[in-house]
Formats: sequence, structure tokens, C-alpha cells
Amino acid sequence: MKDIIGTIKDKVSLSKLALLTKPNTLSLHVAVLRTTSHAPSTPPNPHHLATLLTLGNSSRATASILIHSLMNRLHRTTDSHVALKCLFTVHHIIKRGPFILKDQLSVFTATGGRNNFKLSNFRDGASAATWVLSAWVRWYACYVETTLYTSKNIVGSVGGEKQKDLISSFMNFDLIQDFASLVCVIEEICKVPDNLFVENNVLLHCLMELLAHDYLSTVNEIFLRVIEFKERVELLSFNDSVELASALDRLTSCKEKLSHLFSTTKPSVDTLWEMVEELNNKIGMVNLKKLGRRDSVSESARFGDRVIRTSDSLKFMSGRLRLNMTGV
Repeated sequence: MKDIIGTIKDKVSLSKLALLTKPNTLSLHVAVLRTTSHAPSTPPNPHHLATLLTLGNSSRATASILIHSLMNRLHRTTDSHVALKCLFTVHHIIKRGPFILKDQLSVFTATGGRNNFKLSNFRDGASAATWVLSAWVRWYACYVETTLYTSKNIVGSVGGEKQKDLISSFMNFDLIQDFASLVCVIEEICKVPDNLFVENNVLLHCLMELLAHDYLSTVNEIFLRVIEFKERVELLSFNDSVELASALDRLTSCKEKLSHLFSTTKPSVDTLWEMVEELNNKIGMVNLKKLGRRDSVSESARFGDRVIRTSDSLKFMSGRLRLNMTGV
């Protein structure tokens, strides 16, 4: 019954588009509508999703129309399935879309269009199931926005030695900020709603698969940065090392939740946690040495002050002796 109602709603929307949309942009709006249909039991059709991404790889004007149409649909809908599909499509654009489409998405969010992804008040009270899905919409909006921000601000995956060289060229402060942004992505993943509902929902199942891919790719990005930090840990300032240790602690606090969410046997994941612990311990040891040297220098300075004061006292006493001798 829900599928039938959804189909009717989509046909009505297509009819409105045919009447109100300019002929030269109709195909773009239809592509968005087909990708984000009301059908509650299915994720976006891969063919429709591929068509949308292909259309977005033409001109800036075309890409801009697609993004505006997609974001308008996201913010106008009160249907949790449509909202999830819109966010799922945006997620695909960020991860797999052509550069020009990603660029227009960044431009749209940078100008504050429709308050970006702020759907904190989204509620679909049509049924108990859609009420549960509303929590997923609110979380997914935050996650996709975090992913978009991170994708714009960190060193992208350029592959192999080139990426390592690029990361090694970063100043300490910039590298720490880069690392902290990736940790934010991991933290947002850990805020995912209870996944007991996932097994019976194909859309959520596809979403979790995409999330698992994000998790592994983020682990790889973090891994490269942890390797770099191990090389330069002794060169970090005290403040930088404290900030890095804080980010490492935040990452470590996600370990248990991640192990429940994803059952992965990737060696890189286990290796990462070992390296994070090792780096955190090394930072602690280096900072202890630095504090020890500071205490040593401070003590030397205090001792120097005492020597100077004693010397002054001796000079004073010497003067008194000379006066006494003169008096004699």
C-alpha cells in the first residue's frame, strides 16, 4: 500500500514538473525526482543515480541546477524515505561524483543555502517506523555535512607516494587540524542510531554499506597521518603535542563502538589501533622529558638567583669589614 501511495505521489510530482519547469531543465529535475522517489522499500535505483552523476559532469550551470533541485527536495519533504534518499544521493556525490558536481555542492553549502543540512527538527510522524527513520535522517544530515566539510579541508587521496609527500610537507598545526577533522568523521559514524532496524530496511542496509566504506577509507587516511606524526613527535611543541594527544584520545574512545558497528578483519584497522596507542605513549614520554628539562632549567635559574643574592651579601659584608678596619 505504501509503495502504491509513493508511486502516486511521484507521478503527481512529475506532472507538476512538466507544467511548471522550463523544457531545457526538465530532464535535470526529473533525474532528481527519480533518484529520490517515495518508494519506501528501495534505495535509489543505481541506474537513476548514475544518470544524475553523469548529467552533473557537463557544465557548471547544469551541475548547479541539479544541486539546487536536490537540496530543495531535501528541505521541502516531510517524508523520511525521500529525505534519506536525498542525503544518500548527496553522500554519493561527495564520494563518487564528478568534480564539477562536488564543486557546486560546496558552493551551495558555502553560501548558506537553506541552512545547509540542518535537519535537527525533522520529524515524520506518519507511523512508528517513519518516526524511527526520522532519527536516522537527523543523524545522516549531520554525518553528510561533516563528511562534506572534511572532504573540502583535508588532503585528498592522490595515491601512494604523492600523498605521503604531500602530508609530510604540512606544518605541524595544519597536520593536527587535518587529523582532527578525520577524527570528527569517525565520531559522527559512532553516533549512528540503533542499527537493529537495519536488517529489515534495504535503504538503511545500503546506507550502512556506504558508511562501512567511509570507515575503511577514513582509517587509511588516519593511518598515513599517524605514521607522519611518529616521525616528527619529538619536534612538536608542547601545545601541539597536547592537542594531538587529545585527538588521539577521542579516536580511541570510538574503538569499542566501531567494533560493534563493523565486523572487519582488515589488518590495517588492528594496526592503526596499535599505532595510536604507541604514538600516544610516545607523546607522553616526550612531554615528560620536556617538563623534566623545564624543571631542571627552572631549578638552575633559582640556584643562580641564590648565588647572586649570596654574592651581594658577601660584598655588603666585605664593605662592613673595610669600614671596621678603617675605624680601627
